[in-house]
Amino acid sequence: MRSNTTIAGASPTLASAAYRETAHAELDLRYGPGDRHRYDLFFADSDAPLVVYVHGGYWQWGDRTLYSFLAEGLNANGLTVAVPSYSLCPSVSVLDIVGQLRAFLAVLWKRTRAHPLVVGHAAGGHLTAAMTATDWREVPYVPDDLVRGGIAISGIFDLQPLVTTSINGAIGLDLETARDASPRFWPPPPQQRALTAAVGAAESSEFLRQSREIVGTWGAAGVDTEYLEVAGTNHFTILDELAQPRSQLSKCVSAMAQRLQIE
Repeated sequence: MRSNTTIAGASPTLASAAYRETAHAELDLRYGPGDRHRYDLFFADSDAPLVVYVHGGYWQWGDRTLYSFLAEGLNANGLTVAVPSYSLCPSVSVLDIVGQLRAFLAVLWKRTRAHPLVVGHAAGGHLTAAMTATDWREVPYVPDDLVRGGIAISGIFDLQPLVTTSINGAIGLDLETARDASPRFWPPPPQQRALTAAVGAAESSEFLRQSREIVGTWGAAGVDTEYLEVAGTNHFTILDELAQPRSQLSKCVSAMAQRLQIE
């Protein structure tokens, strides 16, 4: 679904366009050959921790330029922020998108030499978990621990319930491919990695269940996990919290980014 959140009375689109005009940033950088293989880099201090924000939209909607407003709040907390676009279903599969995000992070490593904290919402939360669970030893020219942790916001970690929904029209999953694309069923990340699953308290029971389940499953395997339920928010308004530098969610992002940078 597309976001209908509003930031300080302005639409995300307007807030994003305004920040792109004023931010200390490098925009429209390439990480691959495709039209959507581009990213924006919004700078804080020269030695600031690096956060990657991955947008949602059920792998079939959205673009990085609509989410530049989130970089403003994170920059205010002293975090440099990279925001990628990626190809969308049905032109590619969900696992193709996973591969594109891995390629992006490899390019970003070459550019910054920084271990990023990956943060994503909805489908971006799925991709956050996928990056956290990736065996980076299989990706050339990056450290084995390139992604040390992630914060998945309203994430989808088991894609099988989507197979019988209208959302699947563009995604084209069956039960087998849905399971293959579900981080919930992958081998858990190494114990040194961390995942926080944040979810709005007013979200549907399925989003709450999936966040609790991946925290429980990965936590039992020794991963540093946390379940964070944000009071007074739903699937869309939880992004307002990420845009507010003093919110509980923003403080969580800042604290983890700082911790992962020095590990």
